[in-house]
Order: sequence, then structure tokens, then C-alpha cells
Amino acid sequence: MAWTKPMPSRPVVAVAGATGAVGIEMLKVLEQRRFPAERVVVLASSRSAGKRLPFAGEELVVEELTEQSFKGVDIALFSAGGSVSKQMAPHAVESGCVVVDNSSAFRMDEDVPLVVPEVNARDVEWHSGIIANPNCSTIQMVVALKPLHDIAPITRVVVATYQAASGAGAAAMQELYEQSRQFLDGTELSVEQFVHRIAFNCIPQIDVFLEDGSTKEEWKMVVETKKIMGAPEIEVQATCVRVPVLRCHSEAVTVQFSKEVDIDRARAALAATPGITVLDEPESAQYPMPAMLEGTDDTYIGRLRVDSTVPHGLSMWVVADQLRKGAALNAVQIAELLLASR
Repeated sequence: MAWTKPMPSRPVVAVAGATGAVGIEMLKVLEQRRFPAERVVVLASSRSAGKRLPFAGEELVVEELTEQSFKGVDIALFSAGGSVSKQMAPHAVESGCVVVDNSSAFRMDEDVPLVVPEVNARDVEWHSGIIANPNCSTIQMVVALKPLHDIAPITRVVVATYQAASGAGAAAMQELYEQSRQFLDGTELSVEQFVHRIAFNCIPQIDVFLEDGSTKEEWKMVVETKKIMGAPEIEVQATCVRVPVLRCHSEAVTVQFSKEVDIDRARAALAATPGITVLDEPESAQYPMPAMLEGTDDTYIGRLRVDSTVPHGLSMWVVADQLRKGAALNAVQIAELLLASR
């Protein structure tokens, strides 16, 4: 059943998992976009209760996340992990709160919209209390795919990701710092957050392996793309790799269409899409790179070219800050859609 409770013009907003990398970014985005919240509540585990987080020139005191935390809350932005979402989101919904969940807990549930506002904004209209935020790598890819799919139906996507350490959380970023220092000092490297060392290395495994030899991260990109695009016929082949970069995921994406697509038309469609910046001047070595895009909100596209190895193919390089567009920003944009649909 679709959600019928009216949304106030100035909702009370809770951030669950507020002390994590994405939670902190959510607070920044709420402030920077001047989200019209009546009040912002910050929630985390008991060990973080009492901490103070900066917000809009003040400090918010972290409260322990419990089943009773959502009384009087209108929108809850969850970034506390899948197990916490499974446990706490139903209680939030029972309290009359709309949950925007950043974990994978509900993404493939049939009654839960999986939303990227630039792609399928209208799907928020049929939520029943929970809206899922997609996987970070999927988000930036479908933002790039949508204007191209509107020109000609996409039949196949092959993507290789170059995913930053921060995609695994704040502790993973710190491990990259520490391992880099240990490597340069010639001391033994401590490995805790990844299955192998991340410093000066690439790890072709994100999440666990499945029976078919793919990883769960790769599976997410396949099934989530089909759901968000509303196109189960699109074939997706993904290889996901963790690289020693602090922020911003990069993707090498090759797209095959059902018919010929003029590259100039494709470039124009991408450039005209809100939320996309085309940075593609190879003659002057201008193209998106993670080091230059930390803290930005757009999905950046470069190296756009014809793939002559398949019929009707184009290739491109896609970069976005996965803590922003890949997580926090996308969640806040969904909250903005909830207000716009009042």
C-alpha cells in the first residue's frame, strides 16, 4: 500500500549512523543545500552517544539509536549498515517516519523504490515507508546511462570500476593512510579492513564471491541497474576493483545500443543533463580524475568515444564522489523529492 501520511513543509529529519563517513557527509549536504528541516536529530550506537557534531553553525549531540528514536521524526536518512536498517527501519515506519536507506537491506524488495532522482524520480510516489538508496557505483553509472538510453535503447553495458577506499568506510580510509606510511617506511603492513593490502595495490574483489564467480558488488550493479532504469532487458557485465584512492569512484563504461547513436548527439545529451558535467578535452589532457573531484556533486564524464568492436557501441570514463552523489547527496535529493511531492 502506498504511503498516505502527509509530509510537513518543514520536516523533522533524523540521520541514523551520523558519526560514520556517509552520515557526516549527509549532515554536510543537508546544511549546504539548506534543506528546510524543522530540526535535525543525529543518531548512532551507544558508544557514540554524547558526541557533538557540527551542523549549521551549531553542535548536535548524538543520541543512541533505539526503537523509540523516531517518534516525531518525519524523514530518517539511514547509513548505519544493513543489519541495523533491517532492525530499526520497520520501527521508524511504524512511528510514521519515511526511511531513506543507504544500505543494501531493502534495495531489491519489490515494494521498495530504488531511486536515483535524475533517472527515476517518480518512483518515490509509490513508496510504503521505505525508499532505498542504490549502491554507490550503480548510482553514477545510471546517471550517465539515462540520457543515452533516452536517445536509443541500451542493450548491453560492460563496466570496470576503480573504487576508492572510502567506499568501505572511514576506517578503510585510515588504513590506506597507515599502510602507505608503513610501505614507505619499510615496515610491516597491517591489513584489517580489506582482504589484501590496499596501499600501492588493486584488489579485484569487493564484497563476497558468489557461486558464478562474480562478487556481490558486481551482482548489485547488474540487478540495481535493471530496476532503476526500468529495463530488465539490459545486460550488464561488471568487474569491481578497489584501488588506493581516498575518495571518488571511477568507471570505464562501454555501452551497446539497439541502433546507431551519433557521438555528437550523445555528447550533447550528456552535457544538457542536470547533474552531469562533461569534461572531455583529450588534446589538453582534460578528463575526470578522482584527485580533482573530491567533494563535488556532479557525475563527470570524459573519454567519450566510439567502440568499433561492437555494433552501435560507445565508451566513456565516469567519475563521481561516492560519499556525495554515491550516497549522502542522493539520499538528501530523495528527501527533497518527498517534499516536492507533498
